[in-house]
Amino acid sequence: MLDLKSVLEFIAYGVVWNPLLPVIFLLAGLYLTVGMRFFQFRKFGTILRNTLWSIAEARRGKGSGIVSQFAAWTTATGATIGMGNIAGVSSAVALGGPGAVFWMWIAALFGMGTKFAEVVLGVKYREVLPDGRAYGGPPYYMEKGLGKEMRLPGWVWKPLATLFTLTFCSTAVISMSNYTIMEGAMTSFQLSSEASVMVGLIYALLTTAICVGFIPRVSRMAELLMPLMVVMYVGGCLGILVKYIHDVPNAFIQIFTYAFTPAATIGGFAGAAVTKAIQVGVARSVYSNEAGWGSAPHIHAAARVDHPVKQGMWGIMEVFLDTIVVCSMTALVVIATGVWQAGEGGVGAVLQAFELVYGPVAPVILYLTLFLFVLSTSTGWYTYYEVEMRYWLRSRPKLMNAIIRFFQIGSPFIVWGVGATALLYGTVPAVFWILGDITAGLPVYVNLVALLILSPIIFKEVRDFESRFSIS
Repeated sequence: MLDLKSVLEFIAYGVVWNPLLPVIFLLAGLYLTVGMRFFQFRKFGTILRNTLWSIAEARRGKGSGIVSQFAAWTTATGATIGMGNIAGVSSAVALGGPGAVFWMWIAALFGMGTKFAEVVLGVKYREVLPDGRAYGGPPYYMEKGLGKEMRLPGWVWKPLATLFTLTFCSTAVISMSNYTIMEGAMTSFQLSSEASVMVGLIYALLTTAICVGFIPRVSRMAELLMPLMVVMYVGGCLGILVKYIHDVPNAFIQIFTYAFTPAATIGGFAGAAVTKAIQVGVARSVYSNEAGWGSAPHIHAAARVDHPVKQGMWGIMEVFLDTIVVCSMTALVVIATGVWQAGEGGVGAVLQAFELVYGPVAPVILYLTLFLFVLSTSTGWYTYYEVEMRYWLRSRPKLMNAIIRFFQIGSPFIVWGVGATALLYGTVPAVFWILGDITAGLPVYVNLVALLILSPIIFKEVRDFESRFSIS
């Protein structure tokens, strides 16, 4: 008899993330990368100079928009660097073995091009209101790009935009945010499930307090939280890797070996085929850095910027920091310490690794970091949903404002209710993350279609930028 985990695994990796989708995703990223003449690789120095090395200028920005370039980036990056980087990566190794990390990296390298492309489209086709506010995202570039510029009929782009929104917004209900907060509290501090549910309720109240301030308040919080949480977590992981420095080379060997050969059964780990490593690695990469998902353009389109490619470079840096830096820290920690062999994944596996070095203070360090990660994710995703509602209800402003207010106040408690139910019924963490992979995969199908059709415009924007700004 099939159990719930087996059924969900079939849906996630047999249907949504079927063996062809990772290949399609990687080929799409390769196509966009080649069309942009490997922009994310050959111009990486330029990207650094125009992003992390120019934060002061990025805090001001030029052109129409709601927030600065830096605020848009910290909001988007805070939304991506979240529970997926800790519990998600740990569960990926538990499901697909160390080889999943290699395919996570490959997906991220090409995902930089995909994220760049969708951010460029988000800014190019955004809607600028008379007061200077700007909103954009996949539905906007499907309407203006596919519909108006490419002259595709409404029966082509409208169903795409509708399907994208329906699948994209499904993540508002099937969310691991509050669940991870509650599971983390129970695992870190040995709380009862009932007490952990109350922690989740407090988290829901805090999320609401931030979201009622709309996009500007969320962005201000992200500017404070994102740098702090990254420094805290990466610093904690480096401390572990220093102690286990002799095991780090072997961790890399396992990552590269099991990327191409099946991972044998070890300890509580049930083993994994290469195809499983590829599927889980690519799926979790997309879930973590959201390249191709169509999420980040919602907030990047609100940035004060005078050329789409300038904001697109921040999109590349978003994927790099999320996956190549932060996700790699989690992966190396759970592999080098050997805790992945238990096959459990989730926050618990990462906590075991932290306890090996930091002892009794490990739960405090990890949970505080996790709390900040998940809070930045929840509030960042709120901005995406707000933009979606503004697109579909822009002709009915009173209804739009009422629904946005309801969403600000109600959605954190809906997510809390779903997570609390799962926690009280003893749902295994890996099962919840498989649900996340399902919801992450669905919008990718729709968004990739739009990106590929609009790819000539993306390539044109890159050429225009390089000729006008003479970047080296």
